[in-house]
Parts: sequence; structure tokens; C-alpha cells
Amino acid sequence: MLYPQSNDARLVFSLDGVWDFRTAGEEDYPSEWIGEALPDAIPMAVPGSYNDQNDLVDLYETYGWVVYQRTFSLPARAIAGQRVVLRFDAATHAADVYLNGEKLGSHKGGFLPFEFDVTDALKAGDNLLTVAVDNRINQSTLPIGNEGNVAFFGSDNAGIPSVEAGKRYAKPQNRPNFDFFNFAGLNRHVELYTTPLNHIADVAFVTKSVTEGLGESETGPAVVGYDVTLAGPDADPAAVRVEILDEFGNVVATASGAQGEIALEDAHLWNPGAAYLYAAHVTLGEGDGADEYEQTFGIRTVEVKDQQFLINGKPFYFKGFGKHEDSYFHGRGTDQLLNVKDVSLIHWLNANSFRTSHYPYAENMYDLCDREGIVIIDETPAVGMSWPQYTNKPLFEHHEQVIKDMISRDKNHPSVVMWSLANEPWYDQGGEKSENALKYFTPLYELAHAEDPQNRPVTIVCCQNDYTKDLVTRTMDVVCLNRYYGWYNLSGDLDAACYALNVELDWWEKIGKPVMFTEYGADTMEGVHGTHGKMWSEEYQRDYFARIDAEIDKRPWFIGEQLWNFADFVTIQGTMRVEGNRKGILTRDRQPKMAAHFLRDRWAAIPNFGYKA
Repeated sequence: MLYPQSNDARLVFSLDGVWDFRTAGEEDYPSEWIGEALPDAIPMAVPGSYNDQNDLVDLYETYGWVVYQRTFSLPARAIAGQRVVLRFDAATHAADVYLNGEKLGSHKGGFLPFEFDVTDALKAGDNLLTVAVDNRINQSTLPIGNEGNVAFFGSDNAGIPSVEAGKRYAKPQNRPNFDFFNFAGLNRHVELYTTPLNHIADVAFVTKSVTEGLGESETGPAVVGYDVTLAGPDADPAAVRVEILDEFGNVVATASGAQGEIALEDAHLWNPGAAYLYAAHVTLGEGDGADEYEQTFGIRTVEVKDQQFLINGKPFYFKGFGKHEDSYFHGRGTDQLLNVKDVSLIHWLNANSFRTSHYPYAENMYDLCDREGIVIIDETPAVGMSWPQYTNKPLFEHHEQVIKDMISRDKNHPSVVMWSLANEPWYDQGGEKSENALKYFTPLYELAHAEDPQNRPVTIVCCQNDYTKDLVTRTMDVVCLNRYYGWYNLSGDLDAACYALNVELDWWEKIGKPVMFTEYGADTMEGVHGTHGKMWSEEYQRDYFARIDAEIDKRPWFIGEQLWNFADFVTIQGTMRVEGNRKGILTRDRQPKMAAHFLRDRWAAIPNFGYKA
């Protein structure tokens, strides 16, 4: 799915702004709100999570449906003879969409775009757009939610008579089986865009060959394959033209036809820390009714070989973190200023990568990372899974669709080097349960490879488990470990933690795959200090990373360290969290803790390529 853009053939009309908003029912919303103005509406900014935007109503505990509404009008001259599309970059977690009282359709899944052709549904003058959004999570959604009032952390004191009596009066609420807050609503942009009736529906670019070993400032021959998908009653593949533009806008190669290969004699490679972006200017037809689209891409290869992760044929070492789309007031709402700030901090920390834990991020962050040379592991929202879900056919089909949609959206980003199918699914019970997990994830692994034109490596991020019974992780292209030796187990004893880590790593070495951390860390309250670095202090977090990192440095097949987490973030209320998860090396408002300075120095001394080689 192409991201909307304005050019000589297309227009984009933003619907961002302040909408009318109402909470609705737990199971449904009033039908009379669909085609009429919302009664007693409150203002709500889009994009943005609704949870933090109003102090008169506690929207943190909202359970079920909410309704957004606004009017818009389009200039008739601008859309005459054009196809008009209504696009949502995301709606968390399910949405019903109505235009002028008529239902356009529904969508399930809170982190990927969807759209509707509204050409024939628009009317002259004001149009009324109503969007109902459901934030509920359960055993058939991604991410997974628990039924009833089972908390992710802590005990519900089951069996105490007074507590059991009180539960009858407890309000229903989302109980996520994941450790981040369920921010919801229209978190990302909403826009209308136009195309000609015969139009470019999709484009894909694949690096076919490059001269391996090129340095950051060198150039060499490269071949790029392209595939243009067309739609419309008279779209002619022979009428497609492609111009490849360098970073200065100069045409360096051309091609004709909807599919083909383009040779560049003096190609610049896209490298981590040294990004070089080309733009493909694609046109369909000429004169009135012609369409055009410009797609950026990078020339680079990705491969797993001999326990190494190769970018452009060179062994890459991941330095970075898991992140979250999370900030004050916005919640999970798209915020370009925050993206720019975070990328500047990634550079300041001398990091080179992050994982989109635990869902695909807004597209503008990927665009920024393409430009800035930051590497991304792109992850589905399949977090919180366990053995009961592995025989759930509707969930599996939804998981399939999410993988297809994520790869379709992100396939052209050179920053994306690996797909993650899920975060911390439980599958180490052994026997039939572990076998069911393998049967569930194997076709998804194969699907990801089949759907990606670039055939990037595929992984799954496994939790602290009995790795000897884990049948799934060892089948992935890269072994990605979330490990908390010294925090959740062997707490506060770094000597024992390092010993246990080495026992496990000795086992993984025999598997013969490249291995990396995708999470490891310790909760830390900023400003808490001590002479001996006890748990929760800034000294303990610094010492934790120093000790664990010293152990993984001994192993040449250990290809990266992505700690948990980039910055503190909000979680549900509970006895295990004080205003959220505090494992960030930065505070939620992006102030560095002591460990950030340690890691900044460490990562400055580790090159992107060739570390341990």
C-alpha cells in the first residue's frame, strides 16, 4: 500500500485536527450517532491516543467503543474525474467507518493502514465522517488480552471471600497479556487522497546485485529490480516509465514497462550510519489522466551466513534497543517532533538500530530512519501469545494478514533488515504444546519469506524460557533472546547471573545460528543512587550492562545487543510498576540515566561492521 503523496497527478487532504469524540458502550455504540452530530461531544486531537487528552473524564480506563466524528468538504474542481480514497494510518484496535450515514467497512488490527474508495460516496458540500473504534483485546486479537480480570503482573488474591465478593462490582477493563499500556484511538494520520482512475497501485524495488566490499564513499555497479502494480479499467503496463534519481535529483537511469531490471554503473550503497537514498519517479501514461508516484529506496543487500548477519556482504553488529511509541500527552500518537528527537538521541548514544517493539510503527519513523541510516527490526503486534492460541484458526488467519500487510507496507524501506513474527510467545512446555507452537509459527516463517520481494531474514523474539524445550526459536534465521539474568531471576546477583548466562550461551552455540539480545535490562528509578549499586539504582543498571556485555563480547557469533528499553514507558496500573516500566536508559521525557553514558562510550568503540571479525 503506497503512502499518500501530492504531485502533478495526486492530491492529499489531511483530516488531522480536533474531532468530536464520545465514549460509547462496552459492546456497541448507538446507531443514531452514525449519521447525526454526536451529542455532548468533547474535543479530541487526531492523531493521538485519546487516553491522556481530557482531565474531566478518566479515559485511561475506557473499555469498549468510542466514536470520533468530523465534517469535511472537498473542492469539486480538485477531484473532478479523480478517484478519491479515505485512508487511516491506523485505528487501535478495530474500527467501523461511516460516511454520510453509510457504512464504508470495518478493519481489525491497530497498527497498520487501511483505506476505502469513497469516490461515489462523497456529496457536494459538507460530508459527515464517523469512526467507531474498539480498544478491547482478547485471545483472538494481536496483541493478546486476558479474559476477565487476570492481571499481567501480580495476584488477584483469588479465593479470599471479600475479594471475590468485590469482583462482582469491578468494572470491566482491558487486561493486557503484555507489559505496555493499551493506548487506543486514532493514533495516526487520517487523510483523503486522489489518484487518476488508471493509477499506480504499488511499487517494489529489490537489489539484485552489488559490488561487495564497497566502502561508504565508494561506488560500483549494481542492478535493481522493480515491479509496478497497476489498477484501473485501462491501465497499460507498457505505458509505465521509471526514472532513477540520485540524492541531488539527477536522472541516473531509466526503464520502461511495469517490471524489469535497471543497471547503475556508479551506485552508492545504503549503509548503516551512511545512508544513501535514491528515488524512483514512476509514471503511467501521458497528458490528462496520467499518474505518477515517487518512491525512495536504498541499494543494499541483507543475508545471514556462517553465524553472521551481513549487510552489503559485511558482518553487521546491532547496537541499540527496543523502543515504544510512547510519550506524555500523545500516548502512542504520531509525533514527528518526538521522532526527530529520538533519532538524534540514537545518534548521540552511538547506537545503530532498534526493534519496533511490539508492533509496526508509524511510517514516518521508517522514512526518517531510511534517511538517517538507522537499522530496524520490524515486528508484528503478536505479543503475549501462549499455547492455547496455537490451535486458534481465526487468530492464525489474522496473524497471516498482519504479516502480509506489514511487509506490503514496509518492503521498500532499506532501514528494515529483518522481520519479527512475534514477541515472547510461550512455547517451552514440551510435548504436544511445543509441537503445536512449531506447527503454528513454521508456516508464518515461510509466509514472511514468500511475501517479501527482498527475502529478508525472519526471526521471532523469545522470552526467558526453557530453551532446551523451545522448538521454534532455533528454526529462525537469527536467534533473538530476551533475557533478564540478574533482574527477574537471580535478582541482584550479577556473579550468578553471568554464570547462568554462559551456561545458556554454551547451549546456543551448538545450534549454529547467529544470536543476539533483543531485550536485557534492569528497572531503574532516576535519581536513586548507592555506593554498592543495589537494584533500582542507576549504578546497578550501569553495572548490569557492563557485566552482561563483557560476557557476550567473548562470543564471535553473538551479533548484537538491543537492550530494554530506549526510554521509560507507561504500563497498566499494578503493584509491579511505578508509573510504568522503568527499564529505559532514558527517562520518559528523554533525559539520560547513568547507564546511557556508559553505553554511549561503549558503542562509540564498537564499529558497525567487522566487530569480533
